Amino acid sequence: MADVKLTKTELRIQQLKHDRLQKYLPTLQLKKAMLQVEVNLAQAEIEGLRIDFSTAQGHVGKYCSLFTDRNAPDLFSSVEIVQVEKSFENVAGVDIPILEKVVFAPSNYTLFDTPIWFESAIEGVKDLLTAREKIAIAEEKKRLLEKELREVSIRVNLFEKILIPRAQQNIKKIKIFLGDQQLAAVSQAKVAKKKIQMRNEGKGR
Repeated sequence: MADVKLTKTELRIQQLKHDRLQKYLPTLQLKKAMLQVEVNLAQAEIEGLRIDFSTAQGHVGKYCSLFTDRNAPDLFSSVEIVQVEKSFENVAGVDIPILEKVVFAPSNYTLFDTPIWFESAIEGVKDLLTAREKIAIAEEKKRLLEKELREVSIRVNLFEKILIPRAQQNIKKIKIFLGDQQLAAVSQAKVAKKKIQMRNEGKGR
């Protein structure tokens, strides 16, 4: 504010700056509100996915005692994750990950050479691992949204508490200075006019 020029041109510049800030602020405030909603939804999603994970964990727990079976190595190789396929969706200006598919290694066991429980155990472990990946991606989504929310909140605070008040103060300062100058000019003009009148009156005598 110390560097502001006390001129009519600077007054126009500050007024335009103030108007632009005021115009853009509601957009930032709306984005902040949208991001907060998305963060809350992401948290609710994570909580729901954790319940799903616990359910899958309970299902797999039934087979824990069988994981020392001679067929267990085939089971573990059949549930190895090869790839986690993701896509991205733009939400409130943020590219967030969406889980498309968890790709597992091809099964290398023969159905007739394995016990009855084997295939059910494999599906249970796959569901458990898929549930885990869903949580990981949902948490990544929440982190990205929270990061953007923090950045937008900083900008909103900057607009509300620094940039707009500073522009208002600059406008006020310039207006006061120009107003004082105008008053001084009017006073000087009145004094000059009075002197001219007195001189003319003196000549008339």
